[in-house]
Amino acid sequence: MAKSSGKGNTVNIAILATSDLHGNIWGYRYEDGAETSNDGMTRVATYVREVRGSGAEVILIDNGDLYQGNILTDDVYNKRPDVKHPVSEALNAMGYAAMTLGNHDFNFGLGLVRKSIKELNFPVLAANAWYNNGEPFAEPYTIVEIHGIKVAIIGLTNPNIPRWDGEKVSDLCFGPMAETALDLVASLKAEGLADIIIVSAHAGMVAEFDVEGGSDSAERIATLVPNTDVLVVGHMHIPVKDRIGDTIIGGPRNLGREVVRFDLTIELDGEQPRIVTREVSIVDMGAYPPDPDFRELFREAHEETIRFIENGGGASSSLPSGGILGQATANFQPQEEIRGVPEWKLRDTAVIKLIQKAMLQCSGADVISTTLFSDKADLKQGNISYANLFSVYPFDNLLYIVTVTGKELKAYMEISAAHYNQWKEGDLSISFDPEVPSYLYDLFAGINYGIDLSKPAGERIVNVMFQGRPLADTDELQLAVNNYRYSSLLKASKLVSAKKHWESSCSIRDCLVDYVREHQTLSPEVDNNWSIVGIDLSSPYRDEVIRLVNEGKLDSPYDKSLNVNELLEAGWLS
Repeated sequence: MAKSSGKGNTVNIAILATSDLHGNIWGYRYEDGAETSNDGMTRVATYVREVRGSGAEVILIDNGDLYQGNILTDDVYNKRPDVKHPVSEALNAMGYAAMTLGNHDFNFGLGLVRKSIKELNFPVLAANAWYNNGEPFAEPYTIVEIHGIKVAIIGLTNPNIPRWDGEKVSDLCFGPMAETALDLVASLKAEGLADIIIVSAHAGMVAEFDVEGGSDSAERIATLVPNTDVLVVGHMHIPVKDRIGDTIIGGPRNLGREVVRFDLTIELDGEQPRIVTREVSIVDMGAYPPDPDFRELFREAHEETIRFIENGGGASSSLPSGGILGQATANFQPQEEIRGVPEWKLRDTAVIKLIQKAMLQCSGADVISTTLFSDKADLKQGNISYANLFSVYPFDNLLYIVTVTGKELKAYMEISAAHYNQWKEGDLSISFDPEVPSYLYDLFAGINYGIDLSKPAGERIVNVMFQGRPLADTDELQLAVNNYRYSSLLKASKLVSAKKHWESSCSIRDCLVDYVREHQTLSPEVDNNWSIVGIDLSSPYRDEVIRLVNEGKLDSPYDKSLNVNELLEAGWLS
């Protein structure tokens, strides 16, 4: 809406941005069979309708990672090429103006991406992605015109996609975000195509891999392209509200938990529209109820997903489907001794061991590596459903086998062990380096080993035994890993020289489904093939310190160990 005031004509534009929705249309956790109270596209729809009703000129954009992340997307509709995807229908219904592709949108291959582009009635953007012959894969930008003001929306996908999805994107090449934006903005401005510049970048503010070059850093866009007016960020699932020069920057949390809002007041008097005020805010969707009309549009997709779970899910097993796949005789995840310090990183646990057993049965490999994607992942005593297994292994990874030498395997294990902080005298707990993400921490089966936390990162793997003897550097083993780890770490970091020579015909989660169906009754089992060594956590104060943490009087020591000397000095102990 244009307004006339004593200072001239002005237009108020509200740019609303979502990111990392991960298919959460309904506001529902299919793994738990429960409604959520503060997220989902259905709540975003309520908020967007309210803002549009206020009279503001609204531009609604999404910053990527839409078509992956829950059972509705990964197991049901991503595998139905002849059915229009409900995520596409939801985006169309909400009136989005543009979408930037995120890295997880490529997880199911280029076919699904092309399908979604055809289904959407607005432009899909990825200015820094091209076919290997130089043709653009998606649109680089789109122009939205409001009261004669030309607003350019440039989309930049994450350039690390080949690290994660490897062969799935072998037909594409990806360029640096900031340099791509610099060239585009210069061209748009020179040709008079844009008065306002919005950049939607599916990346975090700081570099994730390219620390020196900053090709995957959103912050570099704001510094290299200062005439960017609005910068939308995401990927890291954290709220961002910032300003660099005249560029306002915002990013919401994932799953529709938040919407980031950019308010621009633009003065129309003069030769060019001019931004006179610019603000960014983060809006919590917990304050907005689900839109009942929106939900009704997607009731069938929601209920179809629930039916899929009730029928047992899975794709590979020839056994009859059923809602109950098996029984757990007890909880698989031990209770935390110290609040916030996950036990699966301190000792062998049954959840990891179950995944490894299923991977071993599927592959027949010598050595298995896997991680736990959530510290809270568990199989509770009682019935085991497909939703339970999805919560334990939520990604649609395939299983690869690659030949590795003993030296290569130990180098891989050292990278995993770098997740821990080094133990120092007086430490009463084990903690973890926040600079080494939990998803990079793998545990290994088929070998026995120790992790010596008295040593610095890179020197921690000790006493590695394979088939009853010390593992030699020249030994060759068959290692089973998921496709993500193979591409993003083993090959991207040149840890292994061989190429994978086998891949599973189904997902690792389907291997897990088959294993549970076959064994029916499962008891939590461990073989303690690994342990943490080289440290001494004993102290007459330890029980008291643990009590203080568990009562909430001391912070959880996840990323900084509790140290008796520091606690004595601070007056916590006497």
